[in-house]
This record gives sequence, C-alpha cells and structure tokens, in this order.
Amino acid sequence: MLELKLVEIKKLEETNLILGQSHFIKTVEDLYETLMNSVPGIKFGLAFSESSGACKVRAEGNDPDLKKLAIENCLNLAAGHCFIILIKNAFPINILNAIKNIPEVCTIYCATANPVKVIIAETKDGCGILGVIDGLKPNGVESESDIVWRKEFLRKVGYKL
Repeated sequence: MLELKLVEIKKLEETNLILGQSHFIKTVEDLYETLMNSVPGIKFGLAFSESSGACKVRAEGNDPDLKKLAIENCLNLAAGHCFIILIKNAFPINILNAIKNIPEVCTIYCATANPVKVIIAETKDGCGILGVIDGLKPNGVESESDIVWRKEFLRKVGYKL
C-alpha cells in the first residue's frame, strides 16, 4: 500500500530553507559546524529525521524559534533521513556548496525563500520524499524593466558590483 501526501513547510517570512537527505547520525553536528563556519551572524535552526536505530528527530541551532520550527517541519514530513535548515541573516547561496560537501549529505531537494510543499510517499514501513513544489508558476518571460529590476536587486543585496 502506498499513499501520497503533500506537506507544506512552515517558515517565517524572512527565512530561507534548505531541504535535503543525509544518511548518518552525525549529520546534525556536521551541519551545525558548517553553518557556524560559513557566515558570520547567521541564525538558523536545523532538524534531521533519523530513520534507523532510535528513529529520533535530532536538532540543533543558534536561534530557538527557528530550531523549534525546524523540528515541527521534520516531524510533519516524517521522512527518513531528511533534514531541514531554516536560516536568517544569510542566503542558501552562502552555504549550499559547503553543505553539499558534507560526506553524509546525499541530496538537496531545494534551497529557497519561496513557499515549499513536499510530496511524500508513505508505506507501512516509512515515508520518503518524492519531490518538492518550490514557489509559484511562471508569469511569462521577463521584460526589459524586469531585467533592470533583477540587475538592481542583485547589486542591492551585494552579489554583483
């Protein structure tokens, strides 16, 4: 028996998230160290759903509200070996490659500030992530004024000169 369900990720307006899959109990410590060493002033909460042994949600962070929300999302997903990171004062682009280089990280499903819905497959034994819906549908192709806005935005946030 297989049941599909859609789980909406809960997050604060000003946060970004990274959703991924890992395979080992030390994921929480390695993610914590990577985040702390990547961006000065980053605020985050992370949770990891262990899918063997004690099958606990393991969590860390330096922002109690983000940590609590990461735990809630991880419990709602209930998918084995998934992790979620909620971040403030940084963007996923600042930490994504460092996270991908953690030896036990297998997959990154999304890294975004958009609303996210996760497609979950559930069997009698457990749940797994099939994919994500990240944000909204496109509203056409960017115009000249959209291009100007994009370039100004990238300079405003410091990613282009």
